[in-house]
Amino acid sequence: MLNENVKKLLKENMWVLATCADGVPNVVPVAFKDVTDDGKLVVGDVFLDTTLRNLAANDGRIAVSVYDAKTFDGYQIRGAAEHVTDGPVVSTFKTMVEQMFQGAATAKGALVITPETVIVTTPGAENKKVL
Repeated sequence: MLNENVKKLLKENMWVLATCADGVPNVVPVAFKDVTDDGKLVVGDVFLDTTLRNLAANDGRIAVSVYDAKTFDGYQIRGAAEHVTDGPVVSTFKTMVEQMFQGAATAKGALVITPETVIVTTPGAENKKVL
């Protein structure tokens, strides 16, 4: 589902996660993130309290936006998120976060996002195209 251009943009740029519950949207930038070999998106849960509440209220529905600020290439990925609190992906994020914040913060878990739809957000003829 994620072609090489989408994966490259995801690996090289910040992401913004969007969730909604009770008609109230929530958007949050994330820096602790990765793309797995099988095309799932993983996000370290450091400060995702509102995001987690929204996911619980809306069956895990989430959107991820990524773009390159220089070229304006971008994508929106819609899918389903699952929160995990143990395992290798959580251990990896815990190590990353603890090193960056010198022990003042840690990852409480991780979101594992299964992409369902990828939409081009790049300005131009391909804008809104579903890949």
